[in-house]
Amino acid sequence: MTPPYRDAPQAAGPGKTAVLLVNLGTPDAATRPAVKRYLAQFLHDHRVVELTRWLWCPILHFIILPLRSGKVAKKYASIWMEGGSPLLVHTQRLAKALQHSLPDLPVRMAMRYGNPSIPSVLRQLEAEGMTRLLVLPLYPQYSASTSATVLDAVNQEIKTWRRVPELRFIADYHDDAGWLDAMEARIRGHWDLHGRADKLLFSFHGLPKRFERAGDPYPRQCEAGARLLAARLGLAPEEWFLTYQSRFGREEWLQPYTDKTLEQWGKAGVGTVDVVCPGFAADCLETLEEIAVENDEVFRHAGGQKLRYISALNDAPGHVAALASLARRHLQGWPH
Repeated sequence: MTPPYRDAPQAAGPGKTAVLLVNLGTPDAATRPAVKRYLAQFLHDHRVVELTRWLWCPILHFIILPLRSGKVAKKYASIWMEGGSPLLVHTQRLAKALQHSLPDLPVRMAMRYGNPSIPSVLRQLEAEGMTRLLVLPLYPQYSASTSATVLDAVNQEIKTWRRVPELRFIADYHDDAGWLDAMEARIRGHWDLHGRADKLLFSFHGLPKRFERAGDPYPRQCEAGARLLAARLGLAPEEWFLTYQSRFGREEWLQPYTDKTLEQWGKAGVGTVDVVCPGFAADCLETLEEIAVENDEVFRHAGGQKLRYISALNDAPGHVAALASLARRHLQGWPH
């Protein structure tokens, strides 16, 4: 019986070391069919939705996808850029900038769901002679539903290769000094232009509460990073707060919730709020539409004056420098 391995390219010399950036993903277009394909792939991941398939698949295919795809497509259309979705455009720019900072190494970007896919990018690198791979998921905080599923996808692809590359994986960087420097500079830059709001809100993507009970370190890392940033910014305890956004379904998610907190603040007479989302390396639907539009409306409808969204790091020089330094540390000992 023939082994299920693909033939390895004939490469001379010691091979190459490559860096792979991976972000969550995006539909190929702001249309209902494209969004449906993307959501189907995303929500089929066992690490994202930890329910038995016999229960989850009928709900997904007969309720969620038919009802949500069109609505989500309209939201994507409201933020779509000339080069595609903001997440794709900003991640491409980040990868290009990081390539300039690491000129001796091929730097590529891929999406966990959607395109460019992890298998397609890995095969391109294999054809170029890559034999050592550093995987950098663009998630500062680790979760099984984000960072771990990137490693799942990488392993799923390379297990079909005859020559498997040496592999290193950066699980998180929530307390990395360079990343904290970049985040601090982003917030201070916003304040320099607009002044300080009444409160600073750190809004992170939520997870079902049972993930935390099962041992996922994500909430602890969110809290640790927020505390470090608040200390760097010299904020008193009453001047900042941490919440979780983007909950889905009826079960309990990590609390406090972003929208409920903003609603309470609006009713309590808080005038202005600055919101920053340290869990998102690049701006996307959850920041540009959910926070800057939907939650701004929640806050103002409850009596608040203005929600000011502080953009993600994207391809800011400080972000690029932080990721370059992070990559260099994890590449130590490998030939370039």
